[in-house]
Amino acid sequence: MPRVARSPRNSVKDRPSRWKLVLRRQRRLLKPAAWLVFGSLVVLPIFIVAHSATPGGTLMTMRERIGNATASTGLRVTDVIVEGRQNTPEPLLRSAISVNKGDPILGFSVEQARKRIESLDWVEQATVERRLPGTVVVFLKERRPFAVWQNQGKFVLVDRAGQVVANQDLSQFRKLPLIVGAGAPAAAATLLDALTDHPALAARVVAGVRVAERRWNLRMKSGADVMLPEGHVTEALDRLMQLQAEHAVLDRPLAAIDLRLPDRLVLRPKPEPHSESAAAPGTSPSGTAPTVAPIMATAKKPL
Repeated sequence: MPRVARSPRNSVKDRPSRWKLVLRRQRRLLKPAAWLVFGSLVVLPIFIVAHSATPGGTLMTMRERIGNATASTGLRVTDVIVEGRQNTPEPLLRSAISVNKGDPILGFSVEQARKRIESLDWVEQATVERRLPGTVVVFLKERRPFAVWQNQGKFVLVDRAGQVVANQDLSQFRKLPLIVGAGAPAAAATLLDALTDHPALAARVVAGVRVAERRWNLRMKSGADVMLPEGHVTEALDRLMQLQAEHAVLDRPLAAIDLRLPDRLVLRPKPEPHSESAAAPGTSPSGTAPTVAPIMATAKKPL
């Protein structure tokens, strides 16, 4: 059997190189250093964000520096495009965007611009995009005018949710329904939807008046007030239209039509001008109490 030659154990080949010896000696120090670098990479961004929460913070300065540096390469705002604007005043919108042609396109915050735009009364939602090299695009979702609200002698425009969207130049919205009184905007959707289902009745209504923030009165063009119950608005309007079809109650000279009681109809005649001062409290000017009749009876007998 041939014999295999073996190198002596203490030969030069068994000795590690100089670099291996250095790495072995520094291994214990390298691990803490790696953790230190990793921790710095995690903590530094947090520090920057926290410090930038105050005006003139580090992040704002950094953004401005980046914007100014890149502007020299041509990254400047060349166009600001707004989509979806119909009623938002343009001067207010431009001020909220706060970006002009020639500004560094990387020198402003799209998030801060979005928040400023959404603070405008007309704006329900906004999106701001930066399209390099030089275009800023703003998408608007505006609040839809739903009604004109009169309260304490002032008129404002509100949306379906009851949010005020404008308090000036309401002339172009005169065809919208008028609602009156405290709490009217938040409760208007149910009433106005019910009136939409009765267009012939809606054409006779001047305003919906909120009473004690609980129920509605309808002020009619004839001057009469239709007193609706708390809740059950749709049912009350259905009864009113049935009475109109059978007895033309809305065409009669009435001061009030009270539908608040489910089994009674109360009709209050208009006061006569020559006896208005002689009427006793709680009675009509002729001295008689307001007309009271069961609903079922009115369906059988003429009023």
